[in-house]
Amino acid sequence: MTGAGSGIGRSVAVALAEAGWSLALAGRRPEALAGTAELAGGGALCVPTDVTSPAEVAALFAAVRDRFGRVDLLFNNAGSFAGGGTPVEDLDPATWRQVVDVNLTGTFLCAQAAYRQMRGQSPRGGRIINNGSVSAHVPRPHSVAYTATKHAVTGLTKALALDGRPYGIACGQIDVGNAATEMTRRMEEGILQANGTLAPEPVMDVADVARTVVHMASLPPEANIPFVTVTATAMPYLGRG
Repeated sequence: MTGAGSGIGRSVAVALAEAGWSLALAGRRPEALAGTAELAGGGALCVPTDVTSPAEVAALFAAVRDRFGRVDLLFNNAGSFAGGGTPVEDLDPATWRQVVDVNLTGTFLCAQAAYRQMRGQSPRGGRIINNGSVSAHVPRPHSVAYTATKHAVTGLTKALALDGRPYGIACGQIDVGNAATEMTRRMEEGILQANGTLAPEPVMDVADVARTVVHMASLPPEANIPFVTVTATAMPYLGRG
């Protein structure tokens, strides 16, 4: 799994380990990956990886293959909210490209590497779960890069699910709204709303996201959840705008 050093990634790693999965943890910060591995009970393979680099993604999946012999599950979780809060007219094109590289290209590169491994292994097949966002459905103000990439991840999920059918490769997407992590702490203090005001928003325990991912991962090969949305019950998602 990618983005394993903190937040949703760390919580999902711990939950998968408790469910009996062997883990390969990828992320940019070695010390954060080591912390997740410790929380997950030790024994995880930690591979510092920049998901925007084809060479580093290839090295990640080679390391996984060497340790475990196959890939049964990829949780594509790495993401960037760079430029969040910046109006469209002020967004630096370099920031736009950074978000596209991480959220879309990085997700594609990891999915492509997993797809190749899953198609060629015996028995073949596996499952890819992409972390989308409620922003794949509705935007927040001043989040054009993040929103656009999360909409694009939805298209990627659909294409992978279709193209993977002949090889037993299932692909689904989890869209999360207001899970309590470091990134969402400001939501509890007050975040920009569509009407221009600042308002606090409810959050949910990130463990609820992790349990959902574990459920998706535990399905038999002939079953798939293409899309699931998990939000804090009272967050302004339904009715946003």
